Amino acid sequence: MAKKIVRDLEVKGKTVLMRVDFNVPMEAGKITDDNRIVAALPTIKDVLNRDGKLVLFSHLGRIKTEEDKKDKSLRPVAKKLSEYLKQEVKFVPETRGKELEDAVAALNKGDVLMFENTRFEDVPGKKEKGNDPELAKYWASLGDVFVNDAFGTAHRKHASNVGIADYSDEVAAGYLLEKEIKFIGGAVDDPKRPFYAILGGAKVGDKIGVIKNLLKKADKILIVGGMSYNFLKTQGYEIGESICEDDKLDLAQQLLDQADGKIELPLDLKVTKEFSNDAEIRIAAFDDIKEDEMGLDIGPKTLEKYTAMLQDAKTVVWNGPAGVFEFPNFAKGTEGICKALAEIDAITIVGGGDSAAAAISMGYRDKLSHISTGGGASLNYLEGNVLPGLDAVDDL
Repeated sequence: MAKKIVRDLEVKGKTVLMRVDFNVPMEAGKITDDNRIVAALPTIKDVLNRDGKLVLFSHLGRIKTEEDKKDKSLRPVAKKLSEYLKQEVKFVPETRGKELEDAVAALNKGDVLMFENTRFEDVPGKKEKGNDPELAKYWASLGDVFVNDAFGTAHRKHASNVGIADYSDEVAAGYLLEKEIKFIGGAVDDPKRPFYAILGGAKVGDKIGVIKNLLKKADKILIVGGMSYNFLKTQGYEIGESICEDDKLDLAQQLLDQADGKIELPLDLKVTKEFSNDAEIRIAAFDDIKEDEMGLDIGPKTLEKYTAMLQDAKTVVWNGPAGVFEFPNFAKGTEGICKALAEIDAITIVGGGDSAAAAISMGYRDKLSHISTGGGASLNYLEGNVLPGLDAVDDL
C-alpha cells in the first residue's frame, strides 16, 4: 500500500495539522498510561526538527453530554507532551473560533500547539463523529498540510481524520500510521510463513470477521481466553460457569468446520469457583471442568503446547489475552505468551486492546516487533476491511 508519508512533505515554514490519538486513560486528571503519546513522538519531532509549525488535535473519551466535558480536557495531555518535547506546548481550550485562529497565526517555526478535545464538537449535534463537512472544512483551513497519525481512529469516518482530508491540499500518514500499515497490513497481505495467529479475549462474536479472514491466511489459529469456552461447549464439553455466548455456539461450530484443522484449542485450563484473584485454583483438562467452576486462564500444558508450536513461526499476530490477566494468579498464560513471542525469531505483532495493555504492563514493550495502538482499528485491519482514515491519505 503506497501512501504518502510525512517525510514526503515539505513542511518548513508551513502550518502542519496533525491528527494524533491521545485518547489516553486518566484518573483524577492524571494520565495513567502514556503509551499513545510516546508512540506519536517520532512524527511530532520530525515536523518540528524540519521547522514546521505544528497544530495537534485528538479526541479523548466518550462525550455525550456537557457534563462529560468536565474531565475530558486535553490540557493534561498537552502538559505531558511538553515534558517529552522539552518545550512549551501551547494549549487552546477551544475547538474553533478567534482564540484558536489567533494562536495558530502566531506560531513560529518549531512551535507546537494543541487544541481541545475534538469530541467536544459532538455536544450538541455529533459534528465530529458525524463527519460534518463545515467543521472539517474549518479545521482544514487552519493549516497548509494534513498528517494523520491516529491509527486508533482509522476505522472511523470522522471530521478530524477523513473529513479534514477532503479539504486539504496534501494528506500524509505519520510514522506511527506507517508502522501499523507495515506490520499489521503486511501480516494480512503478505506474511512470512509459517504465519500463526493467537486469538483470545472474552467473545467470539467480536472477532468473527477476524477469524474468518485469518482462516484464509494463517497456517494456524491458537485460541485462548474466554472465547475458548464457546468452542468447547459447542463440542459438547462441560464448561461450568465459564463465560460463553450461547447465541454464538452454532457460529463456533461453523468456524471449526471451516477451519480444516487450523484452529487449536486449549488442553487444560485454570479453573476456580469464584471470580477472584485469591480463589482456590485447580488445573483442569478441557474435558474435566465441573458445573460450579469457571475457567480464568489457560493451563500449563496449553502454554507448553502453544510455545512449542510457535518455535517455527515467522509471523505471529496476537489479539486478546489468554486469561483474566488483571488478577496476578490468572496472568501466567498471558505472560507466558509474551515470553514465548519475545524469544522466537519472528515478526511478532500485538493487535492493540487488552493484549497490548498486558504486554506493555508486563515489560514486553521493546521485546516484540510491534504493539498496535489501536484495538478496534487493528481488528478491522485484521478482518481485511478498508480503513477510512487510512484510505483518506494521499497515494504516492
